[in-house]
Amino acid sequence: MTSTPREAEARIGPIGALLCRLAFLAICLPGPVLFAVAVTLDPLRSPADFWGLLAGGVLVTIVGVGFGVFGLRLVTRSRRDALRLSAAGVAATAEILAAANHLGGEDPGLELHLRISGPGFATFEADTIRADDPALVPGALLAAVVDPVDRLFSIS
Repeated sequence: MTSTPREAEARIGPIGALLCRLAFLAICLPGPVLFAVAVTLDPLRSPADFWGLLAGGVLVTIVGVGFGVFGLRLVTRSRRDALRLSAAGVAATAEILAAANHLGGEDPGLELHLRISGPGFATFEADTIRADDPALVPGALLAAVVDPVDRLFSIS
């Protein structure tokens, strides 16, 4: 059984990965700090201060840890994809079958429908979004790298 093709996450270098991990760790810290201040505040000013700091600490911990874990998983997945493609990836060719405007998000671009072929795996079709470029027209060929086992791919 073959898996569904998946485009590799954008490559993050080692320094970028370290900085991202530190930033996501920093996102996780304010909640526990507020919680610790609520518990160890001496002398307590009022019950409202205590409960406010406690509730704020719990809420910020839940939200911060959620965002932090999401970010850490994203960085880890990017690094894992890059390592997998560098170790087991084979050179391939991606032919643009169709190009359409993509208006999602703040960066409009082109949604490309590709046919990816190369040695060691069956030809498959996949979609990707790229920045607007006049060279990205149907029939154009792009360089690609594919992991034949699970059809993980990256377009150059």
